Amino acid sequence: MTTPSPALQRRLGTGGAVVIGLASMIGAGVFSAFAPAAAAAGPWLLLGLAIAAFVAYANATASARLAARYPVSGGTYVYGRERLGAWWGFAAGWSFVIGKTASCAAIAFTVAAYTVPPAWQRPVAIAAVLAISLIDLFGVTKTLVAAAVLVTIVLIALVVASGSAIGATTRPLEGAAPAGPYGVLQSAGILFFAFAGYARIATLGEEVRDPARTIPRAIRIALGITLAVYAVVAVVLLVVLGAPALARSSAPLADVTRLGLGGGWAVVVGIGAVAGALGSLLSLIAGIGRTSLAMARHGDLPRALARVHGGFGTPWVAQLVVTVAVVLLVALGDLRGAIGFSSFGVLLYYAIANLSAFTLDRGRPARRILPLAGLLGCVVLALALPWPSIVVGAAVVAVGLAGRALLLRRAPGPA
Repeated sequence: MTTPSPALQRRLGTGGAVVIGLASMIGAGVFSAFAPAAAAAGPWLLLGLAIAAFVAYANATASARLAARYPVSGGTYVYGRERLGAWWGFAAGWSFVIGKTASCAAIAFTVAAYTVPPAWQRPVAIAAVLAISLIDLFGVTKTLVAAAVLVTIVLIALVVASGSAIGATTRPLEGAAPAGPYGVLQSAGILFFAFAGYARIATLGEEVRDPARTIPRAIRIALGITLAVYAVVAVVLLVVLGAPALARSSAPLADVTRLGLGGGWAVVVGIGAVAGALGSLLSLIAGIGRTSLAMARHGDLPRALARVHGGFGTPWVAQLVVTVAVVLLVALGDLRGAIGFSSFGVLLYYAIANLSAFTLDRGRPARRILPLAGLLGCVVLALALPWPSIVVGAAVVAVGLAGRALLLRRAPGPA
């Protein structure tokens, strides 16, 4: 039984929203982002983390204020439309949907890489996408339960890895060539995406109770916990491995665990990495479905995507389309080295969020400083990305904008 596009059901409180945010942030990124960030920043990794955290805080504050004022599904797509105009909203929504769809494929491959030999990785990755999508289809409460289980497993793995540092031989922070400002900014750009899960709380804004109070609190609590966890992990990795070895490692937390506790305990970290990837996949597919729902309601995507299941209260058509798209991407090849535009898209998404928040306090200049800083931070980090990521990301965004312009010319009025 379906209905065209009723409101989603408000079932989440602050605790549930925090759990979904944590599952989004403390996920695949904590197991994979620190090595490339260390390759860029060297011993200045912690400075890169601090910059990423500040930009994330500015973005989180902007997202929280906007989500409280516009408590419906869609996140920055809705905020951009309401505050800046339809084209800005479309740019944000398109950046999120396309970039995160590719990210889902890469995360699915990460799950497979930690569980089966190479010959089996493609079918296992597809199975992971289908299983996670099925959980999301059953409703936000089922997503919450799964997210709580997965984030608990991840935290246990991180405690084991961090605790193993007590028995490991520590190394000085020296030994790597000092990074210049560009390297530090590039590391911040890489680490930023480990924080970006708070957007999922905003995209679920139509499914939380008392959104004006719940969403800002949940975003700030989830971001604060994540920053504390990442700071501990970064210090442990630098002290135990040293910047040069960290930069070369394909599984740095597992390496730390082997040095401190032995190879057997590294299995725990592997399980945590799989759980983290599944948690990221769970929240990403849910967030993409909600953003697609919002875009379909306004005619920026086919209106069939706005259908909501009458029993489960989920955007089931959008969810299925996202699932098919991710499965196709997984089937076409290993995308882990070909989704740089996802990073570009996320920063563009948050740049528009900050610009939207900048318009909230026209008569109060002091309150506009933080969103302005967040906007500049997003732009700087986007330009610090490797140039192939910038070129591919800009090209994908341009294709979306050109497609929308063509549709408006043929059938004016959807926007």
